[in-house]
Amino acid sequence: MPEGAARFCVGHEETAAVDMAESYVKKLCTTLMDAVTDRDPQVQEQICSALCALGEAQPGETLRACERYLQRHEKLAHPYRAMILKAVEAVVRSHISNLDKDMARAIILLASSEMTKAKDLVPDWQQAASSVLVAVGMRFINAVMEELLSRFQPGLLPHHFVVQTLASLAASNVFGMVPFLTSILSTMLPMLPMAKQDVTRVVFCSALRHFSESTLEYLANLDQAPDPTVRKDTFSSEIFSAYDVLFNHWLQSREAKLRLAVVEALGPMSHLLPNERLEEQLPRLIPGVLALYKKHAETFHVSKSLGQILEAAVNVGSRTLEIQLDALLAALHAQICVPVELSSPLVVSNQKEVLRCFTVLACFAPDRLLAFLLPKLDTNNERVRVGSLQVLRHIINSAAAQMEVRKLFILSSMRHPLLDTNNKQVKRAVVQVISAMAHHGYLEQPGGQAMMEYIVQQCALPPELQPKRQGLGSEDLPADSVRAISISTLYLISTTVDRMSDVLWPYLLEFLTPVQFTGALTPLCRSLAHLALKRQEAGADAFLSQYEASANLPSPYAITARLLVVSSDPYVGDGRGAASLRLLHVLHQRIHPLLGPRWETTIPRLVQHLDECTEETLSRKEWEEKLLMFLRDTLAVVSDNTWVSQLSLEMCKQLPCYNGMPQEKNFLYKCIGTTLGAASSKEVVRKHLQELLETARYQEEAEHEGLACCFGICAISHLDDALAQLEDFVRSDVFRKSVGILSIFKDRSESEVEKVKGTLILCYGHVAAQAPRELVLARVEADILRNMFQYFSTKVGRAPPWGHSHGPRLVTLLLSVVQVLGIKVETKDPALKLCLVQSVCMVSQAICGSAQAGAFHFSWKAELVAHMMEFIRAEPLDSLRTPLRKMAMVACTLLVSLEPPLEEQMRAEVTHGCLHSVMALLPEPEGEDASDRKALYLDTVHALEDLLTSLLHRNMTPQGLQIMVEHLNPWIKSPRSHERERALGVSACLLRYFLEHLHVSALVPFHNLGLLVGLFSPRCADLWPATRQEAVGCIYSLLYLQLGYEGFARDYRDDVAEQLLALRDSLVHPDLSVLFHTCHSIAQIIGKRLPPDQLISLLLTIFEALGDPDKNCSHAATVMINCLLKERGGVLLEKVPEIISMLRSKLQGTQEEHVLKAAQHSVYLLASQHRAAVVSSLLGSPLPFDSHTCTLWRALAVDPSLTTQVLRLLLEKMNRDVPFKESRAFLLSSTPDRVATLLPLAATCALYEVLSAPASGAAVLELYPELFVALLLRISCTVGVQLPRNLQAKERRSSGGPPAIRNLEPCRGPGSGGGSGPEGTSSAGPHMGDKAPGRRAGCRMFASASSPGQQCHSRCPGLPDVERLAAKPRLCPHTSSAALCILRHRVWPGGINTGWDLHKNLGQGSRPVRGPRVWHPWQMAPLCLFSEPGRDLASPPPSQQLSWQRALLGGQGAEA
Repeated sequence: MPEGAARFCVGHEETAAVDMAESYVKKLCTTLMDAVTDRDPQVQEQICSALCALGEAQPGETLRACERYLQRHEKLAHPYRAMILKAVEAVVRSHISNLDKDMARAIILLASSEMTKAKDLVPDWQQAASSVLVAVGMRFINAVMEELLSRFQPGLLPHHFVVQTLASLAASNVFGMVPFLTSILSTMLPMLPMAKQDVTRVVFCSALRHFSESTLEYLANLDQAPDPTVRKDTFSSEIFSAYDVLFNHWLQSREAKLRLAVVEALGPMSHLLPNERLEEQLPRLIPGVLALYKKHAETFHVSKSLGQILEAAVNVGSRTLEIQLDALLAALHAQICVPVELSSPLVVSNQKEVLRCFTVLACFAPDRLLAFLLPKLDTNNERVRVGSLQVLRHIINSAAAQMEVRKLFILSSMRHPLLDTNNKQVKRAVVQVISAMAHHGYLEQPGGQAMMEYIVQQCALPPELQPKRQGLGSEDLPADSVRAISISTLYLISTTVDRMSDVLWPYLLEFLTPVQFTGALTPLCRSLAHLALKRQEAGADAFLSQYEASANLPSPYAITARLLVVSSDPYVGDGRGAASLRLLHVLHQRIHPLLGPRWETTIPRLVQHLDECTEETLSRKEWEEKLLMFLRDTLAVVSDNTWVSQLSLEMCKQLPCYNGMPQEKNFLYKCIGTTLGAASSKEVVRKHLQELLETARYQEEAEHEGLACCFGICAISHLDDALAQLEDFVRSDVFRKSVGILSIFKDRSESEVEKVKGTLILCYGHVAAQAPRELVLARVEADILRNMFQYFSTKVGRAPPWGHSHGPRLVTLLLSVVQVLGIKVETKDPALKLCLVQSVCMVSQAICGSAQAGAFHFSWKAELVAHMMEFIRAEPLDSLRTPLRKMAMVACTLLVSLEPPLEEQMRAEVTHGCLHSVMALLPEPEGEDASDRKALYLDTVHALEDLLTSLLHRNMTPQGLQIMVEHLNPWIKSPRSHERERALGVSACLLRYFLEHLHVSALVPFHNLGLLVGLFSPRCADLWPATRQEAVGCIYSLLYLQLGYEGFARDYRDDVAEQLLALRDSLVHPDLSVLFHTCHSIAQIIGKRLPPDQLISLLLTIFEALGDPDKNCSHAATVMINCLLKERGGVLLEKVPEIISMLRSKLQGTQEEHVLKAAQHSVYLLASQHRAAVVSSLLGSPLPFDSHTCTLWRALAVDPSLTTQVLRLLLEKMNRDVPFKESRAFLLSSTPDRVATLLPLAATCALYEVLSAPASGAAVLELYPELFVALLLRISCTVGVQLPRNLQAKERRSSGGPPAIRNLEPCRGPGSGGGSGPEGTSSAGPHMGDKAPGRRAGCRMFASASSPGQQCHSRCPGLPDVERLAAKPRLCPHTSSAALCILRHRVWPGGINTGWDLHKNLGQGSRPVRGPRVWHPWQMAPLCLFSEPGRDLASPPPSQQLSWQRALLGGQGAEA
């Protein structure tokens, strides 16, 4: 292909691609503009944004598409046209430099057409079009002006937005518009009189204002202007002509908007007026403008214009301005005194413009301005004073040259504002004035220091919370706003104003020590540190010479003491601790020459510690210890007794400065003690200690601890001096009224002595705690404890007559004297008690910390423990008010660890008393101080736990653990939930301690494991979740204790025991089904890890929980018992009798249905594994069986296989022994008496109870022949048989009176109509109150033979009554009744038909009888053997004939 053709093809392809892109942009723009009519404003905004974004990528096509769209859619509503025009404006402004002339021309024509299409004002639409013209005019000003001027013709009022567009162009393109102003003004001036509407006048005023401002800007920048020949007088005549119309005609309008538009235009126009015309107009112009202040609420535009007019007047050197000065000052001052609201920007702007006017006047007439302004500082009107101070600050800054020679005059006028200490607005304004003065050299003049003192005073104001709404003109500014601006001002003056360095250094040091400037310490220290570093850079000589030149400066000792003490509370006052330490570091050369190298390392570490912590995380105790260590290190480096003495003297002098600041004062006491400890002069030490005791404020409880700490720290180096000074003080005149020990019996109302006594006791405690351990043991009993209890138990006076040897019996002696006189020695001051307890704690701790503590025999131990227990018992149980209870337990804990050991009784009393004091506390109600009470309660519980663990530590054996748990047992089983929770928590703590300190030297059994596990197990279902979890924790610890005793290592983890932790977490909020399932799982875990020998003790303990008042725990006990019996019952063969006995006893003590069912199930589980043992144990129950024993018997009928085996055992028991034994009751009796043997008798009764259960039916059918034969033989063996004598005695005791007629019908219950007593009621029925075996057993047989609760009916044959039997051989009623009833209802279920004619069958010739009759037992037995209803009496049932024959043959040997 030829080269030319190829180029043509490539060019054609590129053109086609461009056309495609343009076509795509056009379509996209059209689509977007079609959617601009959406009603949703957000959619409209998004469309506009999309057009702008498209214009950024394709500006030409986008503008062309918008221009064509607007031309083609003439009927598009103006709101949517305005949106498209706004997008056009945005694209034009972004790409004005790339816009070609054709496109610019098209846009100009479009915008002009859109702007003037509607004659009426449509602001949104027309303003959008005007903005497009202004944007295009930034580059194409000539084309725009050509279009606008074509619509701005002489003699015709132009369109409103044509004038406004000209004004906007003048503001946006100064250099492009000013050359057109001559023609514009010449055309506009004739139009002004034609403008009759206010809207048109307003737009003309706006245009004149912008034209004037553009001209002034053009003239101010002639070096950059395109035409530098333009001058002011070029427009003067036209501007004056316009001024005449505006000022003389339009300013008088009633329309406020027009007046404001006029006054806005007059300001810049005044600069373009001819000088002589301006001078001529000022007498009318200024009053005219001032008059507008009264007509308008918003005066910003008036003030702005006034400032421009004043500037124009001053620039031309007007003389007439002086005449207007008084009126101007008064009007402007009134404006500056208007309260400022930050929410109104125009009000703030107005104040700025008013201050600008004052600046102009200050440059024009400074003396007259000050003469007017300064007297107003003395007024009592707040607003006037604040406004005057604002003006003064402004002119100090803006008219510095004019105010230079007037500094002293201005300083002297500040006297009254400095005295205004109540008004926060005035104080804030004064601080701002002082700041301005500092920058302009005022404070270097005489009186400048008073200004700085005022600033420091404001820095020391207490901080307050900022209000939600705050403004400069608010009526009640917070003090913190004044304080904040003062702190900022002080620091800025110190660091940024170099000329103030000589003023502030070392003058600011004077404010360090006075207590009234404590709040200002942080900014003071920061400013002083900066100033001192600058001085040190200038040289050490200059630093020291300036320091020593002033006599009012504090001494190095005072500075050291002050800065060290305030550092103890480091985060107060915006971090004064770090600031104080840094200043101390900078002043090291002044403090002492030797301290520099050491402080270079120690102070930065202290500051770093503060930077790493916060106010919440910093430990105050640890921080104070670091500061005291810093002080000790400083004293060691100095090692100068004179310097140390001076420092301690200065510290003592500063003590009164901290009254009301207890924390700082207590730390200062510690510093004094540390400093005295470093002093080598004993005289100095004794003197200062004496002064401290005499001047201490004993009525303030917070000071007791500080003074005591001082003595304790001092005793580290001066033990003898500290103790001697305490004793000397007691002998001083302070206690002259005291007369010895008997003064305790006088009722004194003064509390001062009590507080002094408490302080002295604390002093002894701290002395014991801090003194060297090798010295304190020798003095603790003879000096320290003796004096402590002397002060506590008596009024402090002369020393009592006893010697040191009587010290250990001091308490006993005092108590005995009191008992003789019948008076109670009990101080009523709880603070004194607390002081004594704290001191006892410290003494005990000191002894424990001594290396010789193990060999030290503390003879006071028992007496001190007894005293602490008295305090504990005296505490109320309704609430926890003071820490006395806790501290007394802490003291007991420390005392327990000392030698000799407490006696067993004393240990028991301590344990019981402390447990009762804490466990019985009522739950604290919610309230304001609930958090504090809760913290005190938790501390008290921890103290109790520590005490119990210390007692346990003395006997770390299973027996010792058992003793502790026995004390806790009543609280663990308490009916009150909060007591159970506390007891379980303490138990868990004891078990954890025992486990952590377990040391097994040989494999020994943990013999009471079962008892402990059984105690805690039921509590796993307690009502309170916390109690449940603690109970599981106790079991967890006990299982690991067992593993420890088995020889496992302490870090061994057992998989089975660890399952308890997961179960523990599931006990927080379970329902009952989950709860009892969890208890079953816990029981399984216990069963897997419990040794066999502990199982019975565990079961017996859990049996005790069956009667727990908490039903959940009782249910849980049943679940756990049954689980353990099922899992581990196989090893309990030898313990079956004991378990059965326990079950019977528990059933006798409760009527709960779930307990009854649980006992039955337990017997069933036990019998399924040891049926013979269970049967034997139950047979051993006393006859007659009580209802609970019968209940247990019936439990054996649940499982048919088990029931069969039990029945065989009972049959075996019944047939094993002879049914009776013969004996002669009297030697002369002719025939021996037959007495029933117990085992067959009990087996018969048991057989009845088992068969009375409906579930035994299957077993009965299986053993039908054996049962029938055995029972038939049993009946036949009862003829003439008597009850054993012990049962006869029971029967006689139960009957009480004369023998009643006995109802021997076995199938009748009480009240069934058999026999009756004298009153016609059943007197000898089976359920009577007697305990005769026949009656009791018959009762149960009759009541439940057919089914539970169902009595036999009348088909059962009756037995002879007592009279009929008297002449016949007698049956044993107990055995025969049971056997007959069993035959009737179980062995022969069809019953015996009493309607037969037995005369024929028996062949005795008696008359036939129809209906019931009485049968003799020996006649009944063979009858029942061969009888069945509906069958031949002579033949047994076919299915049972073979079995019957075998059974009969097997019984031939019996005595039948």
